[in-house]
Amino acid sequence: MWIKDILDKKDELLNKEVKLSGWIRNHRPQKEFGFIDFADGTCFKHLQVVYDTSLDNFNDISKLLVGCSLEIEGILTPSSGNQDVEVKASKITILGKCGEDYPIQPKRHTKEFLRENAYLRARTNMFQAVFKIRSMAAQAIHKYFADHGFIYVNTPIITASDCEGAGEMFQVTTLDLDKIASSGKVDYSKDFFGKKAGLTVSGQLEGETFAMAFSKIYTFGPTFRAENSNTKTHMSEFWMIEPEIAFCDINGLMDLEEDMLKYVIKFCLDNAGDELAFLDKFVEKGLIEKLTKLVNSDFVRITHEEVITLLKKVDRKWEFAPNYGEDIAKEHEKYITEYFNSPVFITNWPKDIKAFYMKQNPDGKTVAAVDLEVPGVGELMGGSQREDDYNKLVKRMQELDMNPDDMYWYVNLRKYGTCVHSGFGLGFERLVMYLTGMENIRDVIPYYRTPGNCEF
Repeated sequence: MWIKDILDKKDELLNKEVKLSGWIRNHRPQKEFGFIDFADGTCFKHLQVVYDTSLDNFNDISKLLVGCSLEIEGILTPSSGNQDVEVKASKITILGKCGEDYPIQPKRHTKEFLRENAYLRARTNMFQAVFKIRSMAAQAIHKYFADHGFIYVNTPIITASDCEGAGEMFQVTTLDLDKIASSGKVDYSKDFFGKKAGLTVSGQLEGETFAMAFSKIYTFGPTFRAENSNTKTHMSEFWMIEPEIAFCDINGLMDLEEDMLKYVIKFCLDNAGDELAFLDKFVEKGLIEKLTKLVNSDFVRITHEEVITLLKKVDRKWEFAPNYGEDIAKEHEKYITEYFNSPVFITNWPKDIKAFYMKQNPDGKTVAAVDLEVPGVGELMGGSQREDDYNKLVKRMQELDMNPDDMYWYVNLRKYGTCVHSGFGLGFERLVMYLTGMENIRDVIPYYRTPGNCEF
């Protein structure tokens, strides 16, 4: 049986024989008896196993170290300790021993140490909580979109399109790099795909093609960015959720963003109570209060121009001075969310600092873009109403030295039944950071990929 099933059915299983398998998380052997903190990963709670000299292999069991895997047979009884129930073992079978060099011991390890042993860190309470919530958040996202009639689309990982136009793509090639290095010449027509290709930075563009057929779609998959950044919020491989909705303007998009985020957070609050309570105690004090507050709050909506005006009136010295027509810094994001004491949608961003595909506003200076800033994290979602005018899109691409012919299929969407449509991107790891209180993005993905790190 699994520990989760035993604890869920503890009343009907009390004083009955149970059989379970798992690992030693802690072990306190005594002269005539011993206590094993036993876990199998099916739930956050562990089960205490009590054994004594009635076991034929008592001496062997009493010498076992943390990390060993066992099969336990015994009677589920009321506990004399802090637990509701415990197992009085009648038979313990050793499945896999674990030596003294096992890195994960029953003490508090630093996150840096656990990153160095990432292949074992899921065995700790902290990372069991983090990755359970990551899994639960993914389930909630799929459930939300399924319940709201969205089609799940798997967009390509290998692509010839740089969605953001930043040129920070990992290149995919079968060409002989040594030969290229010696000759100094590259002929992409002889490459595997017959053109320059890379790992996708976003599934948005391909997602838009399906939105023009199904009206409501979303992607949820890995994306890649060859940005030489070593901050706590950037990785080279990360997961993105990117809905695209036809017949939807920027106001409808913000409604969707707010509703979806509240749903996912409430889903985790309702279904990961033990994990969140642990993280609230050991990672971020007030985590549950923070999440509950967001679910019950009304998100503020304000334009970029209004944000800059507000920041300029503040009597303080900024590290980065706020200016019209420019991006806002982390310190500005923090101030704005604290000022309104709420998540904040910032809309109508300067055209020159946003992507080519965003809907141009009538003022000719801004685009119908929106960033969602949340307290404690900053930007969590970024989206826009997409440019649906063929001529305006082509002109904007040309202004940015992009060749519309290279993305004819995307441009042609504006010729073949165009309509108002919008979409946003949500970085999944940043959402998990917010849900768990973890401060480093490397700690919310099983195996992180950053510059110089591709070990596991």
